[in-house]
Amino acid sequence: MPAGLIAAVAAGTLAERVGLRAGDELLSINGNLLRDLIDARFYSAEERLALRVRRDGREFEVEAGRSYDERLGLEFAQPTFDGIRRCDNRCEFCFVAQMGPGLRRSLYVKDDDYRYSFLFGNYITLTNLDESDWARIGQQHLSPLYVSVHATDPGLRRRILCNPTAPDIMAQLHRLADLEIEAHTQIVVTPGLNDGVHLDRSITDLADLYPALRSVSVVPVGLTKYHRGGCRAHTLDEARAVFERVVGWQTRLRERLGVNFAYLSDEWYLRLGENVPPLAAYDGLDLTENGVGLVRQFLSEPLIPNHESQTLVTGTLFAPLLRQAAAEFANVEVAPVVNRFFGETVTVAGLLTGRDVVAQLQERDLGDVVALPAAMFGGPEGQSLDEMWPQGIGEALGRNVVAGDIRRDDGSRV
Repeated sequence: MPAGLIAAVAAGTLAERVGLRAGDELLSINGNLLRDLIDARFYSAEERLALRVRRDGREFEVEAGRSYDERLGLEFAQPTFDGIRRCDNRCEFCFVAQMGPGLRRSLYVKDDDYRYSFLFGNYITLTNLDESDWARIGQQHLSPLYVSVHATDPGLRRRILCNPTAPDIMAQLHRLADLEIEAHTQIVVTPGLNDGVHLDRSITDLADLYPALRSVSVVPVGLTKYHRGGCRAHTLDEARAVFERVVGWQTRLRERLGVNFAYLSDEWYLRLGENVPPLAAYDGLDLTENGVGLVRQFLSEPLIPNHESQTLVTGTLFAPLLRQAAAEFANVEVAPVVNRFFGETVTVAGLLTGRDVVAQLQERDLGDVVALPAAMFGGPEGQSLDEMWPQGIGEALGRNVVAGDIRRDDGSRV
């Protein structure tokens, strides 16, 4: 029987009131077994709650009433209590398959779990859903979901996924629309595979489902030095062709739908030296987790350094633009770090390792404070890909280090 291991109990909440504590396992709510955090939230919305708990091997039940806006107040060790759904596809560009040695263990897990899509915005393929999953998505209204499409042509998509039994993605997206589930999609474009007329067909098919299907993010394939497949990265000419194709679609779709619908990730603009579009071009959507609109978000607020002298660390892709933003400040230096771990073709800040940062900055004059990109520390408790904390990097550099605190007028992190 799955159970939710309680990691923390918030003060002043229902859970504290009935005596729950860290280390307890929550088994059921009002007789409903719990598979994950979603179930715990869904079934705890009732006014009267009967919580089945296991503590030190002994099971017991506590009951309590809750006011309308009172939350349960539990933090669980893991968001899913019955494990995580694994991916049954074998895409040649799968980034998990391109990981080098010595990184966080979780980075080697090929997840394809619709619950992580709902909770955290992870992109999933929908290839491993059964009828009970579809029923639950509808019953609990798990919206929005984020879907990796890559191609709407069924045969081409099966080829891309290396999965001859992958369902027709358009039929699945229609089913989500019928359930009133909002979807956001992505296409990872690989040269010679799903670009050109295939990209045209995919955008056409997906746009026909607007507004239930809200967006398609167009992302270039990313390959590390550990890649062993047959695909390759775009040449500049190929990248330009994709860029111009999607910009053309944006013009046509804005006339037809009132929104761009198809959104290019920032990497296309930065690599080609193109100006990123204004904030309005993203139509109120937050797709920054997929690398769409992050640069515009950064440029929308003035940079206001808050230390006497500091070094701003970033990847090589963003460094030229960050230098422009920091040029007016004599006390700010920008330090691009080359990605030696994954290879120099990996240029984004979020894939920098702590060891690369230390190796390339330890001989530099870094000023009072080193500001590292927040995207470096998305792991448990704020660890880098190679399990380093900001303070550990600071100790190795002999400097004060802040993670992501490039201060702006509203104190937000970049």
